[in-house]
Amino acid sequence: MDETRQRMTLVRLLYVSRAVGPQTTAVTDSILSVAQGANRQRGITGVLCQGQGLYLQVLEGERSVINRLYNRITQDRRHQDVELLVLEEISQRRYADWSMAHVILSEDDPMIQLRHPEFDPYSAAGQTVMKMVGELFATGNRIRNTSAKR
Repeated sequence: MDETRQRMTLVRLLYVSRAVGPQTTAVTDSILSVAQGANRQRGITGVLCQGQGLYLQVLEGERSVINRLYNRITQDRRHQDVELLVLEEISQRRYADWSMAHVILSEDDPMIQLRHPEFDPYSAAGQTVMKMVGELFATGNRIRNTSAKR
């Protein structure tokens, strides 16, 4: 096998989308349930921030796997206005222990109110949104699941 193909290229992808319909617990649970199982099998890690009609999601994994998943997400009828904010090669995962962590974006969350009162991920710089997701992950309401496959 070609040496280039043997070496895995890891990437981190961040996108934003708007929910089609209400973001109910049932919809979110369905997304998380499917994502967590499939992501473990595919070596994908990441975090889903959801609320106020938005999804912000960071995906980490092998480039071709992440590309295929992102293409499926853009076709998913639960999302609209899907926009790629960041795609970068990485040497280390940020969310290595999470097949899909979950952070709820509540209007009452002091993190949103105080630090990002007029935040619009569609007009902000991608790295600014990535930093905010990291902050939300560190302080947010997370749903822990079993360790992701590395």
